[in-house]
Amino acid sequence: MSEPSSPGTQGAAASSSPYITLARHIRQLEKTDAGERAALARMSPEQALRPNEIAALARALLAAGLETELWRPATWQRWALIAHGMALAGHDGQGRLGAQLARANVAESRVTKLLTARGDAFTQMLPSVLRLLASKAVAPNWNELGPLVLKECGDRQDQQDAEQIRLRIAGSYFSLQASKAAA
Repeated sequence: MSEPSSPGTQGAAASSSPYITLARHIRQLEKTDAGERAALARMSPEQALRPNEIAALARALLAAGLETELWRPATWQRWALIAHGMALAGHDGQGRLGAQLARANVAESRVTKLLTARGDAFTQMLPSVLRLLASKAVAPNWNELGPLVLKECGDRQDQQDAEQIRLRIAGSYFSLQASKAAA
């Protein structure tokens, strides 16, 4: 049986985006279990996860209503990167990711490197960009970034979808940069 390309949901989480539900759960951990949130923030998703990180990740994914039973290790790693990023930088679904990067004054060279990175290079670069956003108090839109992370290393269709996401991010980034320069 093949693994679904989009995340499965169950229960109450099915009515909401898994990114929003996961972000809410991680934000709630600040109040209820700071150690669990810290485990998510300390993860290195490009490396093998430690037992406490696997436990924290599994609980967070289940709280978000994600069905993980059929996932391959690569899918776990992608969702680990998403949960790690949310623990680092939060979630703001109100704006476009490219505009959020521009608002945080992320250098064009860094945005270009992120958007042209593939595979391991993307996985390694994303946390540093997220830390930069967090340092500027700008939370990224995981409704855009999450699908990019999930589709980044997928099949041909997923890679085409990832390219579309990258183009939208670049478009909103450079649009806001241009309007800043004109002002």
